[in-house]
Amino acid sequence: MARDPDDGAAFVFDLVDDDAADAGATRTVGVDDRDRPADGADGNDDGTDGLPAGAQAAGGQVLTWRRAAPVLALVAVALGTGLGVDGARDAARMDRMREVPGGVADLSVPLGEVWSWSGKVDVGEGTTDVAVLGDALVFESEGELVALDPATGEEAWTVGLGEGAECGPTVSPVWDDPVTPALVCLQERGRDTEVFVVGPDGAASRPRLLDAADTREFGSPHTGPDGTVLRARRTGPETRLPSDVRCDTSGECSGSVTNGRDLVLRAEDAVTGEERWRVTIPFRPTEATLCTSTFGSAWGSSGNRIHLIGQLAPDAFGARVRADLVNVEGCGVQAAVTASGVLLGSRLEPGSGVVGRLDSGGYLGMSWDDVARTLMYAADGTTVGEVAGYVITPKATDRTGADTLLAIDEPRRRLAAHDADGSARWDIALQSGGQEFLAQVGETAVITSGAGTVRGLDLATGEERWLWDGSDPDEETDGGYFGTAYVVQAFTDGEVVLLLAEGSGTVARGMVALDAGTGELLWEEAGGARTTLDPHDGDVVRQGVTGDLIAVDGHLLEVGSLGVRGLG
Repeated sequence: MARDPDDGAAFVFDLVDDDAADAGATRTVGVDDRDRPADGADGNDDGTDGLPAGAQAAGGQVLTWRRAAPVLALVAVALGTGLGVDGARDAARMDRMREVPGGVADLSVPLGEVWSWSGKVDVGEGTTDVAVLGDALVFESEGELVALDPATGEEAWTVGLGEGAECGPTVSPVWDDPVTPALVCLQERGRDTEVFVVGPDGAASRPRLLDAADTREFGSPHTGPDGTVLRARRTGPETRLPSDVRCDTSGECSGSVTNGRDLVLRAEDAVTGEERWRVTIPFRPTEATLCTSTFGSAWGSSGNRIHLIGQLAPDAFGARVRADLVNVEGCGVQAAVTASGVLLGSRLEPGSGVVGRLDSGGYLGMSWDDVARTLMYAADGTTVGEVAGYVITPKATDRTGADTLLAIDEPRRRLAAHDADGSARWDIALQSGGQEFLAQVGETAVITSGAGTVRGLDLATGEERWLWDGSDPDEETDGGYFGTAYVVQAFTDGEVVLLLAEGSGTVARGMVALDAGTGELLWEEAGGARTTLDPHDGDVVRQGVTGDLIAVDGHLLEVGSLGVRGLG
C-alpha cells in the first residue's frame, strides 16, 4: 500500500515479497515526494489476488517484488542502491524476452489464469492453427479473424470473412513459429475467388478478384508468405507409369516412377497481382509409395484431395506454408522456397528430407535416405556447411538469433554442438535416444531424453552442469520423472525453463519449471485439468493445461478449440 507522507517527508510503498505474501510480511521503500504517483493510493482491506491487506499501490495495482521490478529499478537507481542494478537487469531481461522465440516475461512462480476469452477457435487438421500479427494473437472464429491483446484478452480488432474463407499462414505453435508480417485471406465470390491482406493493425486491403485466366495458366491459388498468393502446377508431358508400378487394396505400392512432371511454383502480390517470383522444382525418380493421392496435402481446389488408399496419382502435390518458407512435396518433387523465392533442398531425396528455418537467419536441410546428414544454408540459399546426423534446434531461447545447433549422430552414438555455419564446437557421447533441445538459456543448453531426464549442458564445452530426473531426495525413487510422457513445448524467461509434458493414453498434460542455471525444481503442476469456482466472485476458474501454449509479447497463453486464456 502507498502511504501518504507528511509534508516534506518521504513517499513510502509497502511491497509484498512473493514468498512472504501469504504470511503478510512487507518491505518498505521510501522515495522522494516528487516521485509520488498523481493518483495517490487506494487501500483495500480485502487484499487482492490472495495478498494481505496493505499490498496495493496507486490505482489498486498489486506491487509484489515480481511485478514491481521495473518500477523499483528506476526508484532505486535514484537512491543509489544495489536493488536498482538488479531491478534494472530484471526489467531489461523481461523486456528482451518479449522478442525471442518461446520467451515469457516471468516464470518464477506457479501460473494461474489471469483472463479468459470464450469462443470457438477454428482448428486445422488435428492442430490449433494461429498467427501472431504485431503484438496480437490472431485466429479464425466463426466467420471472423479475431485478434486478442495478450495482456488483457480483449479483442484488439476483428475482420469479417466471406464464404469459404481461408487465411494464412497460420501454424500450430507446438511445431512452428506463428509470427508473420501479414495474413492473406482467400474467399469465395460466387464461382470466383477473391483475396485480401490483413496487416498487424487489422487493416484489410480492398478485396481483389483473382483472374480465371491466371488460374488456368498458373494453377489454383493458395495463401502464401509475406502478403502473396501462391500458384502451382505440373508441367511437361503427361506421366506414364511403368507396368510394374501398382498398389494393392491395402495401400501397399511397389515399383518406381522414373519419369514425371516438374512443378512450377509462382508467387504473386496479393494486392496488385504482380508476379514476385517463379521457380521450377524438377522431377526426380522416386518410389511409387510417394506417388499416391494420400501423399502430401491438398493444394487449393486443384483436385489433390484424399482419394482411395493406394490410388496412384503421380501429379498430386501439397505444401506446408510458413511465414518465411514454403515446403512443397509430391510425387518426384520435394523442395523448399523462401518468401523471397530462393529454392532450397534440391539435393534432398524426395520423401527422405525436410528443410527448416534457423533463428540465426539461415536454413537447414536434413536428409536421412542412407545416412542422416544436415546441410546449412545462408539466407540467399548458399550452402555454408554440412554436419553428420540430424540437427535439433531449441524450442525456446533467451536471445535473438540463437546460434547453437545440436546434431544427433545415431550410428556413432554422439551428440555434437555446431555453430550456425556448421563449425564444430564439441562432441560428447549420446546417453540415450529421443533427445530434444528444449532451450538455450545463458550459457546452458537444456535437453531431455527418452529416459525421462532433463540435463543442463555447458554451451561452450558440452560438460554436464546438472541433471534433473524428478526424484525426491527424501524418498526412495528411481527417478525418470516423465516416464512414458514427453515434452511437448518449452518456454523460458531467461532464468527459468518451463516444460509442458504430455503422457501417453489418458495421461493429461503437466508443467514443470526448472532453474536453467542449476536444474533446481522451482514449481510444478501435475497433469489433469480441473475447474473450480472463485470464492470471491463465483467465476469459473480453469486449472491445468488442455490446449496448446503460445508466447505472445512476453505473455503465456493457452489456446484450445473453445477459447483462449492468459496465464501469469
